[in-house]
Amino acid sequence: MEVIERIKDQLEKNSVVLYMKGTPDFPQCGFSGQSVQVLNACKAKFAYVNIFEDPELREALKSYSNWPTYPQLYIKGELVGGCDIIIDLYTKGELLKMLAEADAVAA
Repeated sequence: MEVIERIKDQLEKNSVVLYMKGTPDFPQCGFSGQSVQVLNACKAKFAYVNIFEDPELREALKSYSNWPTYPQLYIKGELVGGCDIIIDLYTKGELLKMLAEADAVAA
């Protein structure tokens, strides 16, 4: 499967995807760690992709999203943004609404 097809497949199969450095249990950069903390605070159900495990995907996603940095949060296949945007949306109460609309909040 081509790398772009893999990205599209991940986004189609999961309503919320965080492309990050490391894993939720062991983030390998502060921004990825903060993003996971915010998603956990929202009780979000989300998939993640450790970009360090797939260098081809890491490079292709930058072009696919037109976003040069990580982490990258997608909700319902649409790029939400990176850590600063995630925190800003959380602070405004908008992130929880977006996650709820995607049916991605644990009961």
